[in-house]
Amino acid sequence: MSVVDSPVGWVQEHIRKYVESGGREGHEWRPGVFTLLLTTTGRKSGRPRRTALIYQPRGDAYVVVASHGGAPEHPAWYRNLAVNNTAEVQVGADVFTAKARTATGDERAELWELMTRVWPAYDDYATKTDREIPVVVLERA
Repeated sequence: MSVVDSPVGWVQEHIRKYVESGGREGHEWRPGVFTLLLTTTGRKSGRPRRTALIYQPRGDAYVVVASHGGAPEHPAWYRNLAVNNTAEVQVGADVFTAKARTATGDERAELWELMTRVWPAYDDYATKTDREIPVVVLERA
């Protein structure tokens, strides 16, 4: 089954370059801002769905934020993980299976601070929505 990439045009292009170059292009999206590719299983379609996300490493795991730009609903990839928390992750050339979990409490606060240091706009996104924006930890399976 072929992978369905993000419906957003510039994200599709980013993913294409990332995949075609084995992560040499696109891993560092902007100076000091790194991205990974996350492939989840569609909760309705069952098809693999891929997007690019800003990340930060934490030990052997990777942290991402389900901000959806501050939209009122969680992004599709996060809703997919709520149904099936197993995903494929590509960080640079490294491709692996991961288990996703949502950080809570003090861990979430710590990881939120980690992520806003690299992408301060997450704080702006949080002011646009009533939902608590999830912080997700991706751990190798």
